[in-house]
Amino acid sequence: MEVHLFTRKQRLLLAMVPPMVALLVRVIGVTLRYRDVNAPGTPNGDTLPGPTIFAFWHCALLTCAHRFRDMDIAILISHSFDGELIARTVELLGFRAVRGSSTRGGAGALRGMQQAYAEGHRCAFTADGPKGPARIAKAGPVHLAELTGAAWIGAFHGEPSRSWQLKSWDSFKIPKPFATVTFGWPAHVAPELELVQRALDEAVAMSSSQSA
Repeated sequence: MEVHLFTRKQRLLLAMVPPMVALLVRVIGVTLRYRDVNAPGTPNGDTLPGPTIFAFWHCALLTCAHRFRDMDIAILISHSFDGELIARTVELLGFRAVRGSSTRGGAGALRGMQQAYAEGHRCAFTADGPKGPARIAKAGPVHLAELTGAAWIGAFHGEPSRSWQLKSWDSFKIPKPFATVTFGWPAHVAPELELVQRALDEAVAMSSSQSA
């Protein structure tokens, strides 16, 4: 079990930031409108019962947080300090944080996601997390599908019509109040990395072309 030693400043941030961000997400989320663009025959992922595997881009994490709150979705979060902030925030929003990444704690993280899948949870990966390169898919969702025998992987992207964009590696987006968030849901794909990348790119194109 990995032990984290945080500085006093980090402990203060961990105590203050997650509750504030979770509250902000819930307050702004009440004002948001959602619109879906689906490939033929492809339902919204949140309407499908688990276990399922979905991938999305890190930049849309907060954009998606309100819509999929309180659904006990298992999401892979890195062991970094930033990851700790995100994990505590999403847990307050009703997600299940599984700790690890493709570069640190990868095997343990996949075991955690495998267990969540076995328990019937929807499992979600920020496919380019935790540090990029932005919008280049990593193999986490594919590895989980191989471990669990899942026949397909889903992808989605949420694009807000109005947002604040951070100067981060992923150009992280925070939807502004009263924005419309358009979700692209491309067809599910076989668990192959190239196909997952293609589906994620298609999800962005679908949501961006329809965003107001």
